[in-house]
This record gives sequence, C-alpha cells and structure tokens, in this order.
Amino acid sequence: MIPPDFPSLRDLAPSVDVVLPCLDEAAALPWVLARVPDGWRALVVDNGSTDGSPDIARSLGATVVTEPRRGFGAACHAGLLASDAEVVCFCDCDASLDPALLTTFVEDVLEGRADLVLGRRRPQGRGAFPVHARAGNLALAGMLRRRTGLRLHDLGPLRAARRTSLLGLDLTDRRSGYPLQMVVRAADAGWHIAERPVPYRPRTGKSKVTGTWRGTWQAVRDMRGVLAEKPRTALSSREEAASR
Repeated sequence: MIPPDFPSLRDLAPSVDVVLPCLDEAAALPWVLARVPDGWRALVVDNGSTDGSPDIARSLGATVVTEPRRGFGAACHAGLLASDAEVVCFCDCDASLDPALLTTFVEDVLEGRADLVLGRRRPQGRGAFPVHARAGNLALAGMLRRRTGLRLHDLGPLRAARRTSLLGLDLTDRRSGYPLQMVVRAADAGWHIAERPVPYRPRTGKSKVTGTWRGTWQAVRDMRGVLAEKPRTALSSREEAASR
C-alpha cells in the first residue's frame, strides 16, 4: 500500500517556469500560452499593458506578475524573482517564438549538457527578422566574441537555465541589455553555453525594440555598457550545484 504522503511522479518531476515579458500582447497571448508545455507554469510579466493583456493571461491560466518599471530587463527579472522553479525559461510574448521548443532546452540543462541554452533564430517568412535587427544582432555577436571569446550567432530571447544559478549572476541591467548581460556574466562564471536553432516567425504586432533602425541601434548602444563591464569572479553553474 502506498502511503498517503508518498510523492507522485508529478511531484518528483523537475519544476519549470516560463517567463513571458508582456507589453500589449493581447493578440498573441492565446497562441503563446497554448504552446507552453503541460505541467510548466507560465509567468506573464505585465510591463504596463493597456490592451487587457493581464486579464487575458489570467483567463488562460497564466500567473500574472506586475512590473511597473518599464524595460525588457525589468520585466524579465521580475519574472525570475517571482519564480520558485528548478529551471527558468524565457520567451518573447509576441508569437515569434514557440515556447514548446523549450523542452529540449530544459533537457539539456537538467542532463548537464549545458548550463545556459540559447535559441539561434532562423527566420521563417517575410519580415520575421528585419535587416536592421539582423545587423544589430551581428554587431553584438562580434562584440561579445571579442569580450568573452564565445562564438555565438545570436542573442535571442528564447533560453533556459537553472533558477538559482541565474540568481547567482546578480543581473543588474533592466533595459535592453539584460539578455546580453546574462550571457556575459555566465561566460565570466565559466558556464557551458549552447545554441539550438529555432524557427523565428513574424511577430504579432509591432516590436517595442527592434521594430525600427532607431530602436535597434539604441539597444545596441545600451548593450555596449554591458560589454564594458569588468569580468566578475563567480562560481560556475556546475560548481554552484555541487556546493549545495
């Protein structure tokens, strides 16, 4: 006879949260939330929406976190702080990326093949990855290589890592530099960072950052400050896990 307090397989399974920074994404939310794998929690971080996005997210079963400070990094970090899962994933909330693809990212992290997994975006359809956005991404990848030695092709928002390890990076950027700072500090800490190709579709609605040349290059300018940081001394993700 199984004791009443014996843990179920669901209780034993690693917990996963998907952080979805959200600013006026009412049209995209139904598709995005439907693609979050079963058993995972969707954390929709509302960053000042005026189109009813928070109510839509709640009606679809998501947990809504409110972050009044504007900024992509502010929204992402609020989601990270709200999480209590073993693994935290990040995904844009505009339907350009498929959260279902994160299952392989999480497997890589849990099985020790990587400490941080990033999605390398492969455009699918006209307008999915505008020329100015690609140019900015290439410029950043080159600067990142000179700063860290990492030969990454993309700094896209689809990613996964262990929550406690991410918190240990002490991320401070609250604007466009947040995703880059995560990679830079992870590299400084000796993490194994891997890329996986993912399809990148035309987003629903207009981008708040890379929708224009001005927005793209402003983001690149913001990220220069991240690249100018001095390397930090920190435990690697695996060293941290071993020390617990």
